[in-house]
Amino acid sequence: MNVSFDYLLALPELILAGSALLLIVWGAYARRTGALFNHAAVLALIVAAVAAAIGPAGHAFGEGLLADDWAGFSKVVIFLASAVAIHPLCDEWFARRDDNRFELPVLIVLAALGMSIMASAGDLISLYVGIELHSLALYVLAAFRRDDAKSSEAGLKYFVLGALSSGLLLYGASLVYGYTGSISFTGIAAATQGGPSVGAIFGLVFLICGIAFKVSAAPFHMWTPDVYEGAPTPIVGFFAGAPKLAAMVLFARLLTQAFPSATEQWREVLIIIALLSVAVGAFAGLAQNNLKRLWAYSSIANIGYALIGLAAGGQAGVQSMLLFMVLYTIDVTGFFAILAALERGGRPMETFDDFAGLMRERPGLALAMTAFCLSALGLPPFSGFWGKFYVFKAALGAGPVTTWSAVAALVGSVVAAYYYLRLIKVMWLDPPPETAIAPSPGPTVALAYATALFALPVVMAALIWLDPWSATAAAFAR
Repeated sequence: MNVSFDYLLALPELILAGSALLLIVWGAYARRTGALFNHAAVLALIVAAVAAAIGPAGHAFGEGLLADDWAGFSKVVIFLASAVAIHPLCDEWFARRDDNRFELPVLIVLAALGMSIMASAGDLISLYVGIELHSLALYVLAAFRRDDAKSSEAGLKYFVLGALSSGLLLYGASLVYGYTGSISFTGIAAATQGGPSVGAIFGLVFLICGIAFKVSAAPFHMWTPDVYEGAPTPIVGFFAGAPKLAAMVLFARLLTQAFPSATEQWREVLIIIALLSVAVGAFAGLAQNNLKRLWAYSSIANIGYALIGLAAGGQAGVQSMLLFMVLYTIDVTGFFAILAALERGGRPMETFDDFAGLMRERPGLALAMTAFCLSALGLPPFSGFWGKFYVFKAALGAGPVTTWSAVAALVGSVVAAYYYLRLIKVMWLDPPPETAIAPSPGPTVALAYATALFALPVVMAALIWLDPWSATAAAFAR
C-alpha cells in the first residue's frame, strides 16, 4: 500500500480538513472576523475544487475512498456551490442582521468535507462517516440563529429525525455486512453476484430509506417543509442544493457498484419512492403560501424526477440524474438568492403577498424569479427542461416500468405548474403593497442575475461540455 499516493488521492479532503482546523483557531483567537475570514474559507473550497478536478484516479485506504471521474465531477460542483453559499449568500444576509459569526463558514467547510467523502465513498464505513459529518454541520446551521424560535425548532426537528435516519443506515449496513461478509462496495458486489440473499435485500432497503431521508424523498420528507421555513434563508439555499446532490451521488454509487445484481429489486423501490415524491411535492405545494415551504415541496418533487433517472440504471440513467441535480442546484441557489436579497418593511419577503407587484418595483429580480419558476416548471428551453429531458429520455429507454413512471411524473409536473404560474401572476399582475422594498445587497443580486442567465440562455452553451463531462463521470455505471 502506497500511503503517500493515498494522501494524494485524498488531497481535496485534506485541504478542507486542514482549512477548517486553521479557521477554527483563527476565529477563536481573533476578536473580530470579517470579509477576509469568509474569503479564506471560499479560497479553501476553490483550491479543493481544483485539486478534485486535476487529481489522479485510484482508490485509497483499502477502497474506502475512491477518486474517479464520478467523484471529481461531483466534488467540483459541491465545492463551488458551498463557496457561493458562504459568499455572497450567507455573509451578506447575516451582516445585515449583525449576526456574522466565524462558525458559519467553518460549518459550511466541514459540511463540504462530509459531502466530499460521500462522493468518494467506496465502503459502508466511509458512506456513514461522510453522511454524519455533513449532517452534524447542517443540524447546527439550521439552528444557527439561536435567538430565533423558528430557527431553533428547525434545527431540533432536523436533528431528531436525522437520528432516526442514521439508525436506519446503521441497521441496513449491519445487515448487508452480516449477509455478505464485506463492507466494500466491490466486495458486496462479488458476494451478491449470483443474486443477493433476502437478508442483504432487507439491508439494502434500510440503506435506501436512510439516504432517502437525506434527499427529502417521500415518505421520508416530513422534516423538509418545517426546516426550510424555520432555518435562515441563505442556509436553506445551501441545504437545497449541494447536500442533496452529494446524497444522490452516493445513492448512485451504492446501488450501481455494490448491488448491480439487485437492479430489479432496488429499481422497484426507487420508482415507488420517486412517484410518491412527485405526488407529495405537486399536490401539497398547492396549499402553500410561504415560498420557503413551497420550494420545500418543489424540492421533494424534483428529487422524485432525479430518482426516476437513477432508477433507469446504466450510464444513461446515472448521467441523467447527475445532470438534473447540477442544473437544479444552480436554479435553487438563484431562487434563494432572491429571497435573501429582498426585504419589505424590515422583514424578509417570504410569502406570495410579499411578492405582489414585484415587476413594478424590482423588474430585474422579477424577471430572474420568473426564469426560475419557468425552469422549475420544465418549460423549454430553460435549464429545468433539459434536466427533465435527460431524465425522461433515460426512463423511456429502460423498459416499460420506468416508461410508465415517467408518464406519471409528467402528470405531476403539470399539477405543480399551478403554483409556479401563480407566483408569476402575483409578481406581474397584482398591485404591490404600500410598504416599499428595502435596498438589496449588490453581490446577492448579482448572484441571482447570474444564475438566472444560466437558466437561459447560458445553459444552451453549458450543455455542450456538461453533457460529455457528465457522461464520462457516469461511465462507471455501465
